[in-house]
Amino acid sequence: MNGNGDCYRLTIPAAPTAARLAREFVTAALVAADQRTLIENARICVSDTVANVVRHARVPELTVELTDLERRVLVAVRDDDPTRLPWPRQADANDEGGRGLALVRRLSHAAGVTWVWDGLELVGKQVWFELRREPTDPVRAAMACGRTRPVA
Repeated sequence: MNGNGDCYRLTIPAAPTAARLAREFVTAALVAADQRTLIENARICVSDTVANVVRHARVPELTVELTDLERRVLVAVRDDDPTRLPWPRQADANDEGGRGLALVRRLSHAAGVTWVWDGLELVGKQVWFELRREPTDPVRAAMACGRTRPVA
């Protein structure tokens, strides 16, 4: 998942501590990329995505990749188990889980799953999401500051 921006990558064991490590990594990468406004949603989304890999995929490790593309970032969590697909479901009110993918879709601009191939061999999958900074609207910014029109 490499676009034309800066790419940050972390490979870690698929262990109970992975979600915390992924949150810290994404926070540091977004600070380095000067994308601080995206930190909160990125931490929630990467935490849920990584937790799904740890809980459901049968892999020893996973990779988190963040690509900075100016006003947006792409985050992908890769595992090498192509047989166990993420499956969004409707969680009941009393369920402790089952809301992660729905939350990722709600907090992100776009989200999905892509296959990872090595030639003609399917070797894994990556769940990804895109976060975007809100465009700067001079009228809205002026209104937020109590002015009735933007300063020219």
